[in-house]
Amino acid sequence: MRIIAWIGGLVVGATVVSATVVTTATLHTGNSNRPAAASDVQPSGVGFGPSLPTGLFPQTPTAAPTIPAKSPRPSSPSSAPVPPRPAPPSIVVGSAQQALINQDRARYHLAPLTWNSCLYNVARYEAAHLAAPGVAFQHYDGVNRDLACHLGRQVGENIGWWSGGINDAQLNTMFMNSPEHRSNILGPYRYAGTAWAVRSDGRAFIAVEFG
Repeated sequence: MRIIAWIGGLVVGATVVSATVVTTATLHTGNSNRPAAASDVQPSGVGFGPSLPTGLFPQTPTAAPTIPAKSPRPSSPSSAPVPPRPAPPSIVVGSAQQALINQDRARYHLAPLTWNSCLYNVARYEAAHLAAPGVAFQHYDGVNRDLACHLGRQVGENIGWWSGGINDAQLNTMFMNSPEHRSNILGPYRYAGTAWAVRSDGRAFIAVEFG
């Protein structure tokens, strides 16, 4: 099922595939500029799959320090020793967009998503593909690649672009203002991977993969 809706100055689309629970959403805003010419970006291999342009990625995300588990309170001398509870899994944050997603989820009392390198590779590939010359802005096979990460049967993808370059706060606000994108951000996922790719004309494309 494909849903297309006009909201203000942006176009939102969502696709649900019933074979597995897959949700995707697209978002774009800003001025409609010309597609980058073939000479704008030099091709070479990126991620996995077909050759993609280089020079699109602003940085390689580095995982932030993991959130330490709380230490059990020391028992008083008069009480019997209590065995410590197993520490919960650490949450790894690998991008500003993921950190904003976790803030959104916390407001709704949902567990944070931890960084996943396989989903990051998918996001990196999808963002670079969208930023390549002559490529239409739409979902491609990101969710199928997400399923190949073997993180569960439910996966999702949000994509968007901003004509003024990378702007995590702006895109997160726009995602949360769109029901289809928000449903992915607040969905029953455990992992996330995000990536930006910047075209030579300054337009930045983001892919957010959920698993």
